[in-house]
Formats: sequence, C-alpha cells, structure tokens
Amino acid sequence: MVKSYLRYEPGLAFGVIASLDCKITYDPSGLHLLAPALDNLALWNLKQGLASKTFSPSSRSSHTLAVTSVAASPSSSSTSVTGFSSGHADGSIRLWDCEKATCEATLNGHKSAVTALRYNHLTSLLASGGKDCDVILWDVVGEAGLFRLRGHRDQACPYLVFLDSGKKLVTCSKDKFIRVWDLEMQHCIQIVSGHHSEVWSLDVDQKERFLVSGSADTELRFYQIRTNAEMVENESKWEILKQFGEIQRQNKDRVATLRFNKSGSLLACQVAGKSVEIYRVLDDVESMRKAKRRLHRKKEKVMAKAMVGDNENGGLVDSLSSQELQHPTVAVSDTFKLLQTLRASKKICSVAFCPNVPKVGLATLSLSLNNNMLETHLIDTDKISKLYSIELHGHRSDIRSVTLSSDNDLLLSTSHNAVKIWNPSTGVCLRTIESGYGLCSSFVPGNRYALVGTKSGALEILDVGSGSSIEVIEAHAGSIRSIVPITDENGSVSSCGFVTGSADHDVKFWEYRLLQKPVNDSKQLTVTNVRTLKMNDDVLAVCISPDSKHLTVSLLDCTIKVFFVDSLKFFLSLYGHKLPVLCMDISSDGDLIVSGSADKNLKIWGLDFGDCHKSIFAHADSVMDVKFVRNTHYMFSVGKDRLIKYWDADKFELLLTLEGHHAEVWCLAVSNRGDFIVTGSHDRSIRRWDRTEEPFFIEEEREKRLEEIFESDLDNLNEDRYAPKELVPDEGSVGVPGKKTKETLSATDLVIDALDMVDAEIKRIDQHKEDQKNGRGGEFQSNIMMRGLSPSDYVLHTLANVNTNDLEQTLLSLPFSDALKLMSYLKEWVLVPDKVELVCRVTTVLLQTHHNQLTTAVAARPVLIVLKDILHERVKECKDTIGFNLAAMDHLKELMSMRSDAPFRDAKAKLMEIRQWQSKRAERGDTNEKPRKKKQKPAK
Repeated sequence: MVKSYLRYEPGLAFGVIASLDCKITYDPSGLHLLAPALDNLALWNLKQGLASKTFSPSSRSSHTLAVTSVAASPSSSSTSVTGFSSGHADGSIRLWDCEKATCEATLNGHKSAVTALRYNHLTSLLASGGKDCDVILWDVVGEAGLFRLRGHRDQACPYLVFLDSGKKLVTCSKDKFIRVWDLEMQHCIQIVSGHHSEVWSLDVDQKERFLVSGSADTELRFYQIRTNAEMVENESKWEILKQFGEIQRQNKDRVATLRFNKSGSLLACQVAGKSVEIYRVLDDVESMRKAKRRLHRKKEKVMAKAMVGDNENGGLVDSLSSQELQHPTVAVSDTFKLLQTLRASKKICSVAFCPNVPKVGLATLSLSLNNNMLETHLIDTDKISKLYSIELHGHRSDIRSVTLSSDNDLLLSTSHNAVKIWNPSTGVCLRTIESGYGLCSSFVPGNRYALVGTKSGALEILDVGSGSSIEVIEAHAGSIRSIVPITDENGSVSSCGFVTGSADHDVKFWEYRLLQKPVNDSKQLTVTNVRTLKMNDDVLAVCISPDSKHLTVSLLDCTIKVFFVDSLKFFLSLYGHKLPVLCMDISSDGDLIVSGSADKNLKIWGLDFGDCHKSIFAHADSVMDVKFVRNTHYMFSVGKDRLIKYWDADKFELLLTLEGHHAEVWCLAVSNRGDFIVTGSHDRSIRRWDRTEEPFFIEEEREKRLEEIFESDLDNLNEDRYAPKELVPDEGSVGVPGKKTKETLSATDLVIDALDMVDAEIKRIDQHKEDQKNGRGGEFQSNIMMRGLSPSDYVLHTLANVNTNDLEQTLLSLPFSDALKLMSYLKEWVLVPDKVELVCRVTTVLLQTHHNQLTTAVAARPVLIVLKDILHERVKECKDTIGFNLAAMDHLKELMSMRSDAPFRDAKAKLMEIRQWQSKRAERGDTNEKPRKKKQKPAK
C-alpha cells in the first residue's frame, strides 16, 4: 500500500515592520501608512502603533511575490483609502480594495521587478516602470494595459509623475536621462540630459510649477514646467521642461528619494544614508522679494568696489540699477531654501509626507529605517521632533534562534540586541528584553524562565513573566553555539540542568539552583557549572539523546564525537562531511542522528554503531538547522537557499519543499505534537507552517516538482538570451503592454477547445435536422459540457471569463483558422448590449494581428463586410447612451446646486471636512461626552 503523509502549508508570517527595498506611502486620508513587509502589505495606524489591516497577494508565499513598489490612489474621499496598487518582484501589479481587503485584479506586463508606480489625478490611469527598462500605462477601470513605452536603456527608478492633467508622463532612469512622454501621441517628445550619473528620483509639486530630479551628483536639478499657453513663438512647443537651476546639496551621498508635500511648500531630499534635507519652497511674492534683496546686495558690492577703484564699474552699476532691479529674474536659490536637516539613528530606506497639515508645525514626515522600524517626525521652522515610533513588532536585525516552550504557547527569538517572546498562534509580541547577541536559546522547565547564549560567551537568565534579565553569567570565553536541555529516561525535559557548547573548545554541564532573596523573601533562579568536557577544536553544535545516554558534539574539524553522558567517555567518531557540521538532532527513539553541514549535505547515522545510512544532497547552500518531528522519523531542514524541506529519514525521500522566506533561513523549531513548525530568517521574519489534514503522496509531489522544472525551462526558452537585442530608437517607441503567462496560455487552450466543441455540436445539430427530414430523427440531446447554452453563447461565455488583462495575449496566441471562426460569431454577440465593448476589443486585436491574411482570404470578406456595418451602429448607440446619461447627471447636479445655498462642489468639500472632523473626534473618544444642554430662554 502506498504511504501517505500530511501536508504542511504557510500559516502566519510576522516580525517584519517595513521592507528594505520598497517605499512607504500614506493613504489619502493621512491616518494610515502603507508599509510593505516582504510579500505582504500592512496598513499602520501610527497613533495606535498597530497594523489595522494586512494584505497578502497569495496564500502561497514566495520571494518572487516580494512587494517592490506601492502607490495609493489619490481618492477624492478624505476619510478613508479606497484602493491602492502594489508592484511585485515577478513583474505583476495587483490592484487592492482596502475596505474589503481583497485583490481586485492582477496585471501582468513587466518581465522583471516593478520599481515605480504612479496614479494620475483621476485614478483612471496607472503608470508603472520596471527593471526591464519599460514603462507601461494601465487602464485601472478596464483592468487592462494600454501601451508600453520603450526608450530607456536602463531600469526605471522608483518615481514617475504625470503632468498636464495626465496627458504627459515624466520618467527617470539609470541611463542618466529624463524623458517626457505625450500619452495622446504615445511618443517621447523631450529628452532632458545634464546629470552625470544615474537619475534616482524625481517629483513635481501639486501645482505643477517645478520638477526636481536628483542623482549621485552633489546638485539637485530644478526644471520649470511650461504649458501650451506659456509657449513663446520662437521656442519649441515640445520643450515641456525648462532648466531652472541647480542647488548644491550638503550631503555627498547619492539621492534616494525626492518628495514634495501635498501643498508643495516643502521638499524632502533623502540620501542613501542617515539624513534628510528639508527645503522650504517660497511663493512668487517671497521669491521676488528675495531676488530684489539679492540684486540690491550685489549692487552695493559693485558700488563699493567702484568707490575704491577708478570708476571702471560705473556702467555695470547703471545696468544693474536700470534693468534688473525693476524686473529681477528669480533664481532657484530665491525659491528653494534649506530649512532643516533630519538625522536618523540608522540608515533611511524611504520617506513619505503626511497629506494632512498638523495643528502645530509645518508638516509630518514618516521614515522607514533599515533596522525594521518606522518613525514619524514633526517638522517645524526651528526644530524637528519625533512623534511616533513603531519598533516593538519586530527585531532590529536578523533572527538567529527560535525556541518553543514545552506547551507550545510561547515562542522565544533572539537577535543581536534583544530577545522577543511571541504568541505563535497570533504573531503578537508579548515581551521585549534587551540582551546581548543571542546565538541560541532554550526555555527552562516550567516556562517561567529562559536561557540565552550570546556571541560574547555570556549566559543570560531571563524572567519570562516580568520581561527582565535576572542574571548574566560569564559562562564561556568564546561564542555559545548550543544550549541543550538534559532529558529524563522517558524523553521528557528534566529539571536537573542543561549543556552548552562554545567556541572556546568547552562543553559544560549546568544545574539549576534556586537562591533565596533576602529583600522580598522570594526565590531566584541561577545556574552552576558542575562538569566540563574539553575538546580539541571549536564546538559548533551539541545534542543529547532523549534517554540522556549519549552526548554528540560537532567540531570545526568536520567530525562528530559521541560520548557517554554519565562518564563522559568517548564512544564513537562520525566521519564523512567535507565541511563543518552546523546542526544535529537525534530522533525520539534514539536510533537515528541527522547532521547538516556547510557542504550542503544531510547525513543520517545510526547511533548504535555510528554507520552512515544515507548521505543526501539537501540544499543549494549550507544547511543551517535540522530537527526531527517528535515520535517519528520525519525531519525538517533549513538552509541558506531560503528553503524549508521535509524529509522521511527511513525512506531517505524528500516529501515537501516549503518556499516563503526572502533570505537565508537561520533557525527552526518544531512543536511537540508536530502540528506546526516555526522558522526564523535573515529577512527578519518569523514564519509558522501548519500541518493540515490534506494527505499527499511522494510520487505526486515528485511529478509536481518535475513539472515545475519543465515549466521553468519553457519560460527560459521563450526568452532567448543569445538573440540580438532590439535597437531602441532615441525618440522612444510603443509596444504591446501584456506578456505571455501560464494564465494566457491556459485561456488560449480553453478558447480553442470551446471553438472545437461548438463546431462538433453544430455538425450534430445539422445531422439531427437532416435525420428529422428523413423521418429518422428522435429527440436531440445537447452536449452537457455546454451547460445548456447555444453554441454562440457558449463561446461568448468562455471568452468573457478570460481575465481582462490577459485577453489581448490570449487572442494573439490564437492561430488564424481559429481567429476566423471567432470572428464569425462577432455579428451575433454585438447585438448583446453589455458585450459591445468586448466585441470591439476582440475585433480590434484580431484585425491588427491578422490584417494581411484577412484582406486576402476570400472566406473572411463576408464577415468583414457585415461587421463594418453593424459595429459602427452599435458603438454609436452606446456612445449616445453614455452621453445621455452624462447629460442627465450634469442636469441633476445643477438642480441640487440651485436648491442649495452653497455651490455643489463647496457643499461636497464641506461634507468631507465634517466627516473628517467626526472621525478625529471619535478617535479621541469625545463621542462619550454628554451633549451640552441649551440655555432656556427666560419666560416673558
């Protein structure tokens, strides 16, 4: 009988506040901050310090789904965020509904990671840039790509801006150029040069007066944005950006982010370091006044030199006084003034201005730091003060060890400066305790105390209940690599003590002691060293058999030594690994020992004779931890290749491969019942993997892995790396927005199958009619696969189920014969009122793709003639209906504005202000106050 196993699936991911490689942004209400956390997105309430919502792109987490860019839609509502979009490492873009916390659509177009996202003012268009050097424009309402803009020779950097009410788009790239695109003509109309290195960021103010760009140069370059009305006759009408000037930055690090606040009065310049320069943007009156003062000082200097000299500068003084002083030319230094410099404690990853204006101060600026923190600062004219900080929900660095309590209710994790205690079922951080660089940890029996072994060789005793460090013992002269509790004969953890292994060549045995406190008459836990085993090399890992009979020690010389626990006599030496053994574990019955090494192999040994049962090439990099599931011979291993693997140590078979971590996995903990495991990684995340009731078989999983390898090879074949690259013209070009994916190929197969099925059904219908004429026909039985639909309706149903974004690529993959069959049904579908748009899209794509064959094929001529007459009429009817509805809505708006005292737009803005005030009042808890009683008028 074939043996079945139970599947493990991703259960929970926590510990990450903000990713390093993605920018943060505010929602339009200014109450929440969108912060990407690896492959998830969190909506943070900064005042409460809690994540109100979490968005996950898929139930199956993977590093290919890492969020690389995010953009919030500039919604007209000021009380809540209606939606946002996220770009991912696999090139996909997801559109989210914030209130429902669901993904509304997935757009596939980029071949590599998405680095830039930006909505236009009406949120109808979305522009995206990626590492594939392309910029794609998306129709948000239609959930489809419009066109692809090609021209940049390197990846588009994380900022795009729309100009002229969304009619133009400005992009920057690492190719040192800024390009201005006319979206109506779908063409690059201006290329701006000047930077001597990669352009990392750009932004435009709300009024579209200035555009600023920054690179690795020490200057910020400013451009004036000109409209068609400002064009002069002798100037080019394509010159949208005009050079305004440069400002020397104080910091010499490269520019990482440039952001204007919502009003355009402040400009934040974040560098790839620890500082942010805040510039004040002066209005036209102040700029003119400052320019006059500058020229006045210049005139005084010239006059002073002229008084000292021989009056050779008299002509210059006259020219200054007559021309420039009356109508001075405003320079960039007259408009942009350095206000403050914000210096953070760690390197800054991204910045974002809050759209709301604070009651005190000029603006609120939020930062994401590279130590997994979020900070919010209040910017004022004379100082910068910190308002909020979110840091308790994650470690400041990578997680080096995880340990579960005996009842699996608590999880302890260590990092370079703190120990955190979590609830593994909810992912909530319960305690944060300052400590040294913890490399290993363990709970003391009873789960009231915990032990942490540090890199400095100290052994820390922690009180779990109070969240404090009781005692720090200088246990070893080198790093403590392992803490292993001593078990009883029945395999349960005893209260007698534990064993530590260190890089100082010592293995020490410790016992627990309770000391009486004279202050409050309570007892405090302490430990004492009772035995020491000297080794010849650094100790990397220590393990004790469940019956406490054998002690195994792995050394830096790639060997594993086995000793008797009671007498510490040498028993076995296990040879075979080519690099040091980093982790070990012994099965619950004491029969098997598994070792993981830096040579990427797992070796399964028999503990009775020390024979190697099997050597398995397990991971693509070093194996960092391995653990048996209790009372079984199943085991889990983790490695630097970011994978968790599930093994059967009896059959030496790989059962499952779990993907989800974005960096090296350092540590692993398995629950006592084996119902879940916990892993900690270099990406600062802690992930829980739950065992489900779904069975699986080894053969099926092996076939799945082979299919994945085959599909990945097919993807590599589609992109020929040796093919000559297309020469991109300097003025840019336009391409198809979508790309071929597994979904588009599956949709193409479904459409072809539907057409073939319908052809067979039509033949059956014709045969039945002919039989009825001859008197031989019975009752016709339709194909049950068509769900009772007619042939035309069934093909329409299949085509309508194709994702809107995948429709174009699906039609492009159809052969000409099937495309001709599909066009024969269009004249019937166009009579359905709600399918006119779909028919127009299908007709356009098929005509553009097969134009030459359609014009020469005789069979296609009648279809084209019929469509020519019908399509124009149906589109005109739909256009008239939409125009009538728009006119009716305008009429209703006019009626409402006439009945109201204020204009309609002012009334709507006033309503939004009232709602915002009510929401703020509800947060402060003012709604619990009793309403004031009205004063009674005195009786006459």
